Amino acid sequence: MNNKKEKRRNETRKKNWVFCDGDLPPAGGDPAFAGHEALMITNITDKDAHIRLEIYFEGREPEKNVTLTLKARRTACLRLDKPIGDQKYQIPFGQYALAARSDTPVCACFGRLDVWQNNMAYYSLSGYSV
Repeated sequence: MNNKKEKRRNETRKKNWVFCDGDLPPAGGDPAFAGHEALMITNITDKDAHIRLEIYFEGREPEKNVTLTLKARRTACLRLDKPIGDQKYQIPFGQYALAARSDTPVCACFGRLDVWQNNMAYYSLSGYSV
């Protein structure tokens, strides 16, 4: 593959992120450690990133127009148990998947504080970049 095609493919890949395992946990009994999921996005470029989130569900059509702007050289942590984006969209409890599409290359990862058990766990993972 020539270098121009590879570069374009890599730039596109850094603009589109997919997280397949969304399932908002309950808040739990300790307010200091409320169960939640979060989407962290970092923009290391010199250009503001305009991001569109798409939330996919098992039994209904996706919510496709949740938007936000991430300023150049900034990071954002979106708590997914709270309203998100310019539209203040509230993801309903239950299974979902999330796609983030940006007009500028960004880095994205997903985290969950799981308080289902007494020995709670926080973990994060990188998304699949397409």
